[in-house]
Amino acid sequence: MAIELLKADITAQEVDAIVNAANSHLEHVGGLARAIALAAGPALTEASFEAPFVPVGDAFATPAGKLHAKIVIHAVGPVWRGGGQGEKELLAAAYRNSIAKAAELDCNSVALPAISTGVYGYPVELAAPTALAAVYEALSGHPEVRVARFCLFSDYDYEMFGAAAEAEGVPIIELEPPR
Repeated sequence: MAIELLKADITAQEVDAIVNAANSHLEHVGGLARAIALAAGPALTEASFEAPFVPVGDAFATPAGKLHAKIVIHAVGPVWRGGGQGEKELLAAAYRNSIAKAAELDCNSVALPAISTGVYGYPVELAAPTALAAVYEALSGHPEVRVARFCLFSDYDYEMFGAAAEAEGVPIIELEPPR
């Protein structure tokens, strides 16, 4: 099993599954969800219209359209409300359910974003340790998923995930972004 960190565009990854930071209705109205929908094309948007309501902490898969992946796993993370509303547990569940869904669909590699840290307001310095621990735990239970690659948007996100991995003792592989 390998957990990789990369500052990169998740839509350009060549993996079996790309995880989307989604809302419960799989509406691709902004941020990462919109970027993934635009890169994937109409097949993903059409499949999302037919999707059921996805509870916070859960994950749902659709075809990946034009992306270099077989599927997109839409993981619904929590909105940050100060930390006292079960946000940590829900965020961990979103990551664990994403890895479980990837395993269920015979995916060996998955690209993951920093779920809930954008418009949902989850502080990345708090999200990173939760994300890394949940993915490490999930990979241990699903050895068929051999690579989990965190594709991080900013230098700050990359630094926070690296620091969290070191602090939590989660073994990672830091990849150099393409130049």
